[in-house]
Amino acid sequence: MSLTAIPGIKVGHVTDINALTGCTVILCPQGAVGGVEVRGGAPGTRETDLLRPLYLIEKVHAILLTGGSAYGLAAADGVMQYLEEQRVGLDVGVTKVPLVPSAVIFDLWIGDWQVRPDAKMGYQACVLANEQPVAEGNVGAGTGATVGKLFGPQYAMKSGLGCATINLDGGLIVAALIVVNAFGDIIDDRQGIILAGARDPAHPDKLLNTAENLLKNPSANVFSGPNFSNTTIGVVATNACLTKEQANKMAQFAQDGLSRVISPSHTMLDGDTVFILATGEIKINLQTLAVATYRAVVEAVKRAVIKAEKVAGIPAARDIHPCYLSLEGRVSL
Repeated sequence: MSLTAIPGIKVGHVTDINALTGCTVILCPQGAVGGVEVRGGAPGTRETDLLRPLYLIEKVHAILLTGGSAYGLAAADGVMQYLEEQRVGLDVGVTKVPLVPSAVIFDLWIGDWQVRPDAKMGYQACVLANEQPVAEGNVGAGTGATVGKLFGPQYAMKSGLGCATINLDGGLIVAALIVVNAFGDIIDDRQGIILAGARDPAHPDKLLNTAENLLKNPSANVFSGPNFSNTTIGVVATNACLTKEQANKMAQFAQDGLSRVISPSHTMLDGDTVFILATGEIKINLQTLAVATYRAVVEAVKRAVIKAEKVAGIPAARDIHPCYLSLEGRVSL
């Protein structure tokens, strides 16, 4: 169920399968303590500063993950409109102002670049948000996600949106929802196999190791236009009781999870952004929560490529080595 396993959290997708873009909204109308960690050289975000420990606001009311590059941030306007109509937000007297931190991936190259998530799409995602198990793969913000772009988009592989949930004794729930649109490769951390990544231009059915190729070709120019089409974004939610400082620390552990299964991660061509939402129901040892956060992110990243499907001639993991689909059910401590 991912994030929807946590009471009070709803998730909604809008998917444009023709333009190959979309958005995903995570609603927490009662408010949740938020945190964030941004790594890499090319982030696209909105309202992340308010999540920093030194600033006034403690709780947020939604997180938006969206395609469309910086244009897609317009979808947050629709989320704010929906929440304001529901009288959800920070009470400022004359109205309530919803706080909606947001992050984008670059997916303009894969489908119709003239179609981007907008306020209407963001609003619709809120209308569709529910507490049912979250759809994965080529949905929502993961619709146009790809990985392994060392040799350009034409030799990339399809990725998507993945979810994982860890339940611990005492009722603690830690859930991750990750949209994987990385420059690097996605690794099965248990077997050391590249699940999805850069394909060999001479043999497109063969995967090459991005990190090893960068080391072998230090003068290679990877800073060309198409290679800016990256960034992994996501949300980790928990029913644990956290302060704002602790939520930001948990976001750092979540980013460590990305490093475990994305190689290389946090590059100058990525703007990896992970949000934390804590609903504050259960007191927990922070180190235990850190391990669970790390593990949930690792599994969600792998599921993002395992659940993805081929589109626009771009193969997915199931097309290159379908035997690794057995990973789908392996989410455990």
